[in-house]
Amino acid sequence: MTSKPICVAPTGDRCGEGAVWHAAHSAVYWTDICRFLIHRFTPADQCVRTWFFEEPVTAVTLTDRDDVLAVVLGSGVILWEPATDVRREPSFQLEGWPKVRLNDGRADPRGSLWVGSMRNNVNADGSSGEAGGKDGILYRLDPDRRVSIFRRDLGISNTLAWSPDQRHFYFADTLANTIWSYDYDSATGDITGEQPFLKDFPRGLPDGSTIDAEGYLWNCRYSGGCIVRVGPNGKIDQVVEMPVENVTTCTFGGPNLKTLYITTAANEGAAGSRLAGALYAVQAEIPGQPENRFRAFGLVP
Repeated sequence: MTSKPICVAPTGDRCGEGAVWHAAHSAVYWTDICRFLIHRFTPADQCVRTWFFEEPVTAVTLTDRDDVLAVVLGSGVILWEPATDVRREPSFQLEGWPKVRLNDGRADPRGSLWVGSMRNNVNADGSSGEAGGKDGILYRLDPDRRVSIFRRDLGISNTLAWSPDQRHFYFADTLANTIWSYDYDSATGDITGEQPFLKDFPRGLPDGSTIDAEGYLWNCRYSGGCIVRVGPNGKIDQVVEMPVENVTTCTFGGPNLKTLYITTAANEGAAGSRLAGALYAVQAEIPGQPENRFRAFGLVP
C-alpha cells in the first residue's frame, strides 16, 4: 500500500519531532528538540529553512490564522509568525519546568490544543539527560485559556490523534509501550472510557502518530525502525519498514494528503546510520485528514 521511504531532507536532527503539514504554505514544519530548532521543507523547490529558539521545541501545530503557528516549547506554548519571526508571550506555561517539559502537542477538532508532559531529558545545553519516572500530565488548553487535566502519572506523553468521525481519541505513554483509545465528546471536548488500543507491540516503543481518512492509526516506533498501521479495531494492518532505527512522528501532506512525512532521530541510533535524523517521505494509497487548528484568535492581541 505504500512506497519505500525516501530521504527528502538530510537535516541530521538529534531528535526530529512534531511534524505538521501546512497546506497554505505548501510545506511541512517540524522540530529538532535537542538543537532547539524548527525546520520547514517546501517540496516544490526541495528547500529547507531553519529557525533557532532558546529552549527545546517539541511540536508545531496550525492555528486559525495561516500566518500564525502554535509552537510547543519545553516550558510552554507560544504563538509564532514564520514570515516575520515574531514570537508572542506564552499562552500556557508549564508548572515544574525545567524539571519537566512538554512533549507532543496537537489541536483537536473543536480547536483546543492538547499537550502532554514528561520528565525533562534535555539539558540546558541541548545534551541528553535521563528520562523516566511518572511526572507526565496530559493537558487540554482551550482558546479562552482554560486548562484542563485528563491524565497524570505518565512516563512520556505521546500520540495525540482523533478518528475521522470525531468519536475516538488516541493517546500513548511511550515508557508503558501502550496506546489507549478513548471516547471523544465532540460537543465538550472531553474524553472517557479508556481502553488499551495497541499494547506491548514488540518493535520499539510508541512515539508520534497520525490517522488516515479510513480511521487507521499510523504509529512511529522509536528504536523499532518502522511505522505500524493499526485498524480501528486495534489489529495490525501493515508495517512500513524504515531505514533508520528511531522513528519519531509523521503527518500526511502534499496536495492530495497522500505523502506521509516522517521525522527521525539520530540520538541513540545505530552507528553508521548516516541518514538518521533526516525527514523522510512515503507515498500512501489512502490519504490523511486535514490538520486540526488551534483556535488561537482569542489569544492574539
